[in-house]
Amino acid sequence: MLRILVPASALLCAVIVSATASSAFAQDSSQRRIDQYECKDILREPDARREVAIAFLHGYLLGKVGATAFSPQDLSKQSTAFVEHCLENPHDKALNAMMKVKG
Repeated sequence: MLRILVPASALLCAVIVSATASSAFAQDSSQRRIDQYECKDILREPDARREVAIAFLHGYLLGKVGATAFSPQDLSKQSTAFVEHCLENPHDKALNAMMKVKG
């Protein structure tokens, strides 16, 4: 149960941060764009940071379509599929890889 709650809470945190910080990011030219990250960039992160990055991608895509509900079980399966995809395709854009596994 805790394993499901951690990604869900990380996802919620990522959604809140992305929603409140978007204007601040636009003002700072040293910030990176989401579409700049490749799969290898996400996979190289330590465990906790990698989980946050994956949760951020989930939250970004959920927010992009205006979704307010999600299934933690589905997100867990998609996260596993994302990592598998990235291991096989390290130079794919992380955002594109997440969109592929979400279908």
